[in-house]
Amino acid sequence: MIRSFLSRYHPRYIRSLVYMLQASEYDVRDYLKWYHRTKDFTHVERRKSLVKTGKVLLLLGMAWIVLLLLYGAAIFLWWQSDALFASLLGLILLLLTPFLLAYLIVIPLGIIRFFIQLPVEYFLLRRTQQELATHKAVKIAIAGSFGKTSMREILKTVLSQGKKVAAPPESFNTPLGIRKFVNGLAGNEEVLIFELGEYYPGDVAALCRLVNPQWGVITGVNEAHLEKFKSVDAAAKTIFELADWLGAQPLYINGESNLAQKNARPGDLIYSRSGVGEWKVEDAKSDLTGTSFVLIKGNTTFQLHSGLLGLHQVGPLAAAVDIASRLGLSAQEIERGVAATKPFAHRLEPRTDQSGAVTLDDSYNGNPDGVKAVIEFLASLKDHRRFYVTPGLVEMGRRSEAIHREIGKQLAAAHIEKVVLIKNSVTSWVAEGLREVHYDGEIIWFDDGLSAFAALPHLTVKGDIVLLQNDWPDQYA
Repeated sequence: MIRSFLSRYHPRYIRSLVYMLQASEYDVRDYLKWYHRTKDFTHVERRKSLVKTGKVLLLLGMAWIVLLLLYGAAIFLWWQSDALFASLLGLILLLLTPFLLAYLIVIPLGIIRFFIQLPVEYFLLRRTQQELATHKAVKIAIAGSFGKTSMREILKTVLSQGKKVAAPPESFNTPLGIRKFVNGLAGNEEVLIFELGEYYPGDVAALCRLVNPQWGVITGVNEAHLEKFKSVDAAAKTIFELADWLGAQPLYINGESNLAQKNARPGDLIYSRSGVGEWKVEDAKSDLTGTSFVLIKGNTTFQLHSGLLGLHQVGPLAAAVDIASRLGLSAQEIERGVAATKPFAHRLEPRTDQSGAVTLDDSYNGNPDGVKAVIEFLASLKDHRRFYVTPGLVEMGRRSEAIHREIGKQLAAAHIEKVVLIKNSVTSWVAEGLREVHYDGEIIWFDDGLSAFAALPHLTVKGDIVLLQNDWPDQYA
């Protein structure tokens, strides 16, 4: 208790507050929730660090000014020795200054947003909209609760064999992220691929107005971001704003997502590990070397192999083949494109350590459908001792307990030998799900992810497979 109180007077306190705002994406409600449950303000930067953007530097400067003004007022009142009430008020203000600062810091945030950020964004986005409206490239937009980045990279890799293709790096799926991407375009691209991020109703529609896509892909709908949307139906409605924009133009929908398929319209192209449109998948296989399958339509047959892991990748690959075919790529270009696809960073990305243990880094996969797919893949890898390492999933809202119990049951059904759980607010439910179905493997607990990662090399031997499922951001308990 005393340590928690004193940490508010530490020199890093202001930096911690600004980091909490930045990591919460400047959502005041999320920031205040995090603030109220924090016990030590000297160690809030664990997984990531403060990124010193122009906005952050302004916030730091304004926060220090507010802090000095509060302390100045407190000291002035305290030194009014001839006025006992004023001195007492000054002493109280001196003690409460860090607490007041935590709330007052949102005032300069509002000033920056309304007087600097919004006007600048307006002009930048108008310019972006005008540039994209005159760009002659085919524009493909990808929306969904999960799988957007993987679909983007698959499309970029395959289509690049026959077209000049550009797509944003990382997760540039917000208006300003797209603006930054457009700034780097040469102007001679034939295909532009965009991710459309969804956090609140209307987000996808706004991005469609910015990008003006002619093709679309909906990768699925689930409980990701449920804390913000409050219901899966609200999330689905927002994601399907892409369908509303496209009208009769081509839209591909992941048929392995029940919630996405339920919202599909007649004429939409449903893709799955069975195929897409008239393309049919046969003889699909996946192991640590990649995924292979045969794709057939009429007299056309493709023998395809991808470096991507897991049968859940067959559907997106088949969709990419169909899009490539419609855009005029040759059979040879399509086969080369699929062969060039490989695991993306932190998305079921394999690496082998010095001891011969294989780590599958899936730390950017934080949704129930993705978890189910990788557990299925892990279960298919026989003759290995398998470790599943997770801190659980965030932003699952009121469905969090049910989802994490189900993950435990899936792990038990897959007979995963070792389940490594990071202690937090959700992993106890994973353990309860395991016990409910009489899991016969071993549950290993760690206080934090760093401790688990440090211990794993001492727990594994040659031939073991370690799956790292999801990351746990600093703002979640």
